[in-house]
Amino acid sequence: MGKYWLMVVVAAVFEVMWVAGLKHADSFWSWALTVLAIIISFGVLIYSGKKLPTSTVYAIFVGLGTAGTVISEMVLFGEPFSWTKVGLIGLLLGGILGLKLVTPDHEEKPRKEGEVA
Repeated sequence: MGKYWLMVVVAAVFEVMWVAGLKHADSFWSWALTVLAIIISFGVLIYSGKKLPTSTVYAIFVGLGTAGTVISEMVLFGEPFSWTKVGLIGLLLGGILGLKLVTPDHEEKPRKEGEVA
């Protein structure tokens, strides 16, 4: 996996952290960590989106974040386990993997501001 694709995964991990923080933060420090996770998540996502196809990067980021959030809610926060949820997460991850497999790994030159594609 390329460096920038790994960064997308890292951004998605931080997304799961800040989404959980939005729901469960109850003190100054937990809110501070939530805001930090938001900044890191979007900073890493924006950086990797400059090096990879933005539409695929965003779709993978959101898909991994969604899957991670559902799984973390079941594992860490007592959300009821459901085989239907697990199956749908598997379907989602299959789509994410498919997107990754059909997206070329070569880096495109970043466009300059105002430059037309």
